[in-house]
Amino acid sequence: MRFVLLIAAAAFLAVTPACADDAQTLEKVTVVIKSSDGVSHNFNVELALTPDQQEKGLMFRTELADNAGMLFAFPEESKRAFWMRNTLVPLDMVFIKKDGAIALIHQNAVPEYLTPIPSQEPVLAVLELKGGVTEKLGIKAGDMVYNKRFFGNELGQ
Repeated sequence: MRFVLLIAAAAFLAVTPACADDAQTLEKVTVVIKSSDGVSHNFNVELALTPDQQEKGLMFRTELADNAGMLFAFPEESKRAFWMRNTLVPLDMVFIKKDGAIALIHQNAVPEYLTPIPSQEPVLAVLELKGGVTEKLGIKAGDMVYNKRFFGNELGQ
């Protein structure tokens, strides 16, 4: 009986996909957005830097804090498009130019929406935040995103 249970367990593990990424902890950084009214907003974000991390993004998450998100950073500016495949929470997509200026915000992207959402112009990064947070905080296109590592700027420069 014990032998049969071990074989059944081994067979289950053999057909269950390994989820190494689920156990992986992504690097986190703080980005600051200074809105046009002069107020600064801090966000603690996970980094999606590799193609695998960028492909998975915030898929399968069931919640996201108001001050959290994910920053998708790329080596050079280019037009980008994001979709919501397997993304279960609404997101605000903040498209950011290489100098840190917000080019465009797509608010409240619909969970699991498969039509790509384009940046409209070349961007260096995309910041995904909880849906509705940019409107709630008054963050708009033209506002500045600060992080020395990604945009070469720091608040106060």
